[in-house]
Amino acid sequence: MLDAFIGRQPIYDRNLNVFAYELLYRNGIGNLADIVDGNQATSQVILNSFLEIGLDRIVGQHRAFINLPYDFVTGKNPLPYAPSQVILEILEDVKADPEVIAGVKHLSKNGYLIALDDFITNDERLPLVEFIDVIKVDLPSSTSEQLVEHIKMLKPYNVKLLAEKVETQEEFEFCKSIGFDYFQGYFFCRPNIIKANRAPANRLAFMRVLGKLQDSNADVKGLEELITHDVTLSYKVLRSINSAFYALPRVIESIHQAVVYLGNKAIKQLATLIILSGIDDKPHEVVITALIRSKMCELVAQKLGFDNTESYSTAGLLSILDALMDKSMEELLTQLPLSDEINNALLYNEGQIGSVLKCVIAYERGHWDEAKDINLQPTELPDSYLEAIAWSNSISQEFNA
Repeated sequence: MLDAFIGRQPIYDRNLNVFAYELLYRNGIGNLADIVDGNQATSQVILNSFLEIGLDRIVGQHRAFINLPYDFVTGKNPLPYAPSQVILEILEDVKADPEVIAGVKHLSKNGYLIALDDFITNDERLPLVEFIDVIKVDLPSSTSEQLVEHIKMLKPYNVKLLAEKVETQEEFEFCKSIGFDYFQGYFFCRPNIIKANRAPANRLAFMRVLGKLQDSNADVKGLEELITHDVTLSYKVLRSINSAFYALPRVIESIHQAVVYLGNKAIKQLATLIILSGIDDKPHEVVITALIRSKMCELVAQKLGFDNTESYSTAGLLSILDALMDKSMEELLTQLPLSDEINNALLYNEGQIGSVLKCVIAYERGHWDEAKDINLQPTELPDSYLEAIAWSNSISQEFNA
C-alpha cells in the first residue's frame, strides 16, 4: 500500500521536449509538525516509497529531479539511485557550509547531476556553483531585469539554467530569448489566445470531427462513415485496435468491425484521442496530460461508485482542449454536442464530474489538500495516479510506434 502522495511535473527543453520530471511528494500519514527532524523523516518516507514503486513507473526513461535535504547532501544518508536515474536538487534552505560543499563535490565526482533550487543573484550558495549542472530560477521572485542579470552572472559557469513557475506562453518566449535552457510550469496547459487569431485549417477540421464524435445520437453506421471518410484516422484506429495494447484474439480488418467490437463509447474515445494526438504544433506532453487525466478521472469515479464513468474519462480527455486549440473553453464547447454535466465540469468544475476533474487536476499539480477533499481512502488517489501514468505510457507508445 502506498503511504505517500506522489506526483510529477514535466521539465522541458527549448524545443518543448520533456527533459525530465520533478517529483512532487508529501508524506501521506498525516501532519509531520510533531516530528523533531521532519525534513529527514519525510525524505526517508519518500525514498522508501520510490524504491517500492520504482522510478521507471513514475518517469519512464526520463530523469527524475529529487529534492535532497542536508543529510543526503552530506552523505549521512545513502542515496538509493544510480546517477543515470536522477538529478539531485539542493533546496534553498541547505546552506553551503564545508560539509555541504564537500558532499556536493563528492556527488558530482561520482557522476550525479546536481541542481540548485531558487537561486538568486546574491545567493550564499555561490561556492557550490562550480560543481552544479542545473540552476533553477523562480520567475515570480524575479523581475525581467533580474532574470537578465542571472543570465549574465552565471554565463561564465558551465551550467544549464532552468526557469521555473513559467505560467504563460509569453513568459516562456521571454525566458527562451534571454538564454534559459529548461522550463517548468503550467504554461503548456494554458491556451495561447491571441485576439483575432485565425485557427489553422487542420484544427477547424479536427473540431468538426470532434463535434460529430461527441454526438450522442451517432449510431454504428454514422461512426463507421465518419471514421472511414478520414484515411489517416481510419489507419490509426485499425493500427491501434490491432496493437498489443488491446491484445485481441483476432485481427480487426475494417472500421465496421472495430466499431462493432469496441462499441460506440470506446470507439469514440479512441478516435477522439487519435485526433487530439494529431495536433503536432503542441508539446506531446499536453496529450500525455490529457491521457493521465482521462484515466485517473475514470478510476476515481469507479472507486466512488459513480455510474457512466465514460463521461468522467471524456471530461479528463477534453480538459486540455483549450490549450491544444488556443481558444477559450467556452468558445470550443459551443462547437461540441456534450452533455450539460460535462460542459459544467469543464467550465466551472461543477457537479460530480466537475468535482472529480477538480480533484484530479489538483493532484496532478501537487495541491494535495485540495485533492484530499474528495471522499477516498488516502492510498486510493496515488494508486489511481500511478495506474493512470502506466496506462498513458502504454497507449502513447502504441500511438507513436
